[in-house]
Amino acid sequence: MSLQGLSHQAREAKSWPFEQARLLLARILRLRLTDAERDLAASLINEGKAGEAVATFPALNKPVVFQCGFGASGLPHMGTFGEAARPTMVRNAFRALTEDQVPTKLIVFSDDMDGLRKIPDNVPNRQMLEEDRDKPVSSVRDPFGEYESFAHHNNARLRAFLDGFGFDYEFMSSTETYRSGQFDEVLLRMLERFDAVQAVMLPTLGEERRATYSPFLPISPVSGKVLQVPTLERDVGKGVIVFDDPDGGRTELPVTGGHVKIQWRPDWAVRWTALEVDFEASGKDLIDSVRVSDKLTKVLGGVPPVAFHYELFMDENNQKISKSKGNGLTMEEWLRYGAPESLAYYMYQSPKSAKRLFFDVIPKATDEYLQQLDAFNRARADANAVSLDNPAWHVHRGAPPEQGSPVSFSLLLNLVSAADASTKDILWGFIQTYIPGATPQSQPLLDRLSDYAINYYEDFVKPSKTFRLAGDQEAAAMADLVARLRALPAGADAEAIQNEVFEAGKAAGFDPLRLWFTALYEVLLGQSQGPRFGSFAAIFGLERTIALIEAGLAGELVAA
Repeated sequence: MSLQGLSHQAREAKSWPFEQARLLLARILRLRLTDAERDLAASLINEGKAGEAVATFPALNKPVVFQCGFGASGLPHMGTFGEAARPTMVRNAFRALTEDQVPTKLIVFSDDMDGLRKIPDNVPNRQMLEEDRDKPVSSVRDPFGEYESFAHHNNARLRAFLDGFGFDYEFMSSTETYRSGQFDEVLLRMLERFDAVQAVMLPTLGEERRATYSPFLPISPVSGKVLQVPTLERDVGKGVIVFDDPDGGRTELPVTGGHVKIQWRPDWAVRWTALEVDFEASGKDLIDSVRVSDKLTKVLGGVPPVAFHYELFMDENNQKISKSKGNGLTMEEWLRYGAPESLAYYMYQSPKSAKRLFFDVIPKATDEYLQQLDAFNRARADANAVSLDNPAWHVHRGAPPEQGSPVSFSLLLNLVSAADASTKDILWGFIQTYIPGATPQSQPLLDRLSDYAINYYEDFVKPSKTFRLAGDQEAAAMADLVARLRALPAGADAEAIQNEVFEAGKAAGFDPLRLWFTALYEVLLGQSQGPRFGSFAAIFGLERTIALIEAGLAGELVAA
């Protein structure tokens, strides 16, 4: 994938990843260069000479750090995909903006040193997890019996999940990072600036919590649990805290070397400071927490990253999706009915607007993705131009495939419905009549869509199909349409068929004309919406379409 030669377009692109990329570039130039250096570097980058800017100013050769987090007490899910997908989109936009000359990396950070406070519902051996409750997830036994800990199991699943989607990332474990000493310098600084940290945190807490709150969560040398206890004494010179351990009495522990874990908002600040994070995206529900962590980062001597907040997904009843409630779609469910590309497209779309995440959004998202891919490829073929604002560019990380699908997902769904195509072989029989010479090998995306269409039809469309009889006006129009279709020459294309459908509806006096198409869908397909009827008839076949209309007029579809 080449992201070079795109900086001019990237400066003008209006899509949200490029807006964030430009903010990020401004931050990098501001933090790493003097005023005079910044002016020259910006001028070079604007002229498409980012390579020269990096060669001139070595500070620009340090990687720009994108980060996203993962809660290691659960398995990867739909939100995990979004956590990685959104910063990846911004990262690719940044790479295009800087001619791919400024190095970047995405850190996926697993919070596997957090105490296991809640036992997940979807795991075996829950009693064993109860026995390990409050220990770091990396010290909790694996209920699946496959890895050395529950965190190792979930981290392995996370990495396989991200690898399966082709994400480019650097994995980091909270446990390993704390124990290796990578955070030690910042942890000692937090100990030194304890009162300033408390001044930020305490006003955000309730009265009871304020009385016992400490940013340091010691790990009991006796029980191995992550303790939420007050810090009784601090010795900055020795780098230790003193606390009461319920199992070991008054205890002294160093704050370094993995002996303590930091509370989550101060932990964010430690991470941003120690890893010099430049960009992080988070949900709208965490805006206040990000503000607190920004203040704490400054207390620790760091600079808060560029923050991007996205809206949350809602279920079919416009309720916030909750993992514990199980409302909304799972990752596995989306991928049973829709392509990964359609999911990435849905994640890309309007991130600042709340969107429903339920089964009925999949066909629409799939067809919109296909339309965007077609538009991208038309522009590429007509003018050899790359449209950076086209969602397909972001979905495919700058390298959309040159072939989409000649058949829409909605059309496939209706073809499955009308033909009762319970297997892909039946479906491909129709497709090959419509597109001579097409094979699953020559049309790989269409082949995948066929699987999704059959699954979606069987699980959602078929159980809810409701046929009705045609009214008098509708029946007359359908009889007229049969005559018009019979008069067409063999091999008539979708456009010729569509014209006759229009003419039959207009001749019957439908006003507005969409009522005519609704009647066709409800009488012939048992649903209120459908694809472009001419395209459907062309792929289904004129003779079969005529037979379908006659069956609808005879009431056979309702009886069936």
